Amino acid sequence: MNEQSPRIIYMGTPGFAVGPLQKLLESACNVVAVITAPDRRAGRGKKITHSEVKSYVLRQEKPIPILQPENLKDPVFLEKLRALKPDLQVVVAFRMLPELVWSVPSMGTFNLHASLLPQYRGAAPINHVLMNGEKETGVTTFFIDEKIDTGKILLQKRTAIGDDETAGELHDRLMELGAKLVLETVLQLYSAQLEAKSQDQYLDSASGLNPAPKIFKENCRIDWNLPGKKLFNLIRGLSPYPGAYTMLERETGDALQCKIFQATFEELSHQDVPGSISTDGKRSLKVSVNDGWIQIHSIQQEGKRKMEIKDFLAGFSFVNGVYRFS
Repeated sequence: MNEQSPRIIYMGTPGFAVGPLQKLLESACNVVAVITAPDRRAGRGKKITHSEVKSYVLRQEKPIPILQPENLKDPVFLEKLRALKPDLQVVVAFRMLPELVWSVPSMGTFNLHASLLPQYRGAAPINHVLMNGEKETGVTTFFIDEKIDTGKILLQKRTAIGDDETAGELHDRLMELGAKLVLETVLQLYSAQLEAKSQDQYLDSASGLNPAPKIFKENCRIDWNLPGKKLFNLIRGLSPYPGAYTMLERETGDALQCKIFQATFEELSHQDVPGSISTDGKRSLKVSVNDGWIQIHSIQQEGKRKMEIKDFLAGFSFVNGVYRFS
């Protein structure tokens, strides 16, 4: 492409949005500006930090204008946006756009979503497909409209989900898949080869819609009374972030919060109470559930770093007292 190609404004903030932007720039797409989150103070020193997208843009040899509006309805920002005269806006992991913004480009505004829409609309599709034990997912590009994740679909790419795949691993694969899909969508829109289709055409009437709402801390606590397979999917679906957590309780009543990042499930009949711990004190830590055992492989004790289970057991003794997870 060249400067006569569609004038593209790219909107994104986290690492997931870096890959698609990189793909567009490597393909010489005419990205005339990038819109990302405002700088924030973070860490103990309260240093100014940039979004991952801004950090990437600042490393480019050719400067690209960066806009960081606090308020997307701010008249000053809207004036700057219109002055850029975009033909197309590409949105990846940004915020909900008001119509004043998404209606600006002549060719429209499309978004990349990390699921096979209309399934898993919402803020956390990668987590929810794993928590629900899905075997397949993918990425979708669609035109933005008045509602959340409901606009007409442009393109989709599908991928199988690994049996033990975590949210972090799936995130990285979908970022690569999504980057290719964003570029393909731009090229096909530019050549007028693409017809947007209603999401109703992608809906299987035999099954309902699975949502993917934002995940809060209360969604992350492990209930050891649930079936083992469901707990296994919860743990991998929240790994590494925000992390499934449980309380390690001693008979004296004190408790420590622990996050579990990797585990396996073994289906087995037993008489132990859910949450009971079995360990050799060296390399193995198992937790009972009604239909078997959850074997923990990676854990993080509150206030400590993430550890492999052998390292955790080397520094934590279960000898002095009776412990259980709750």
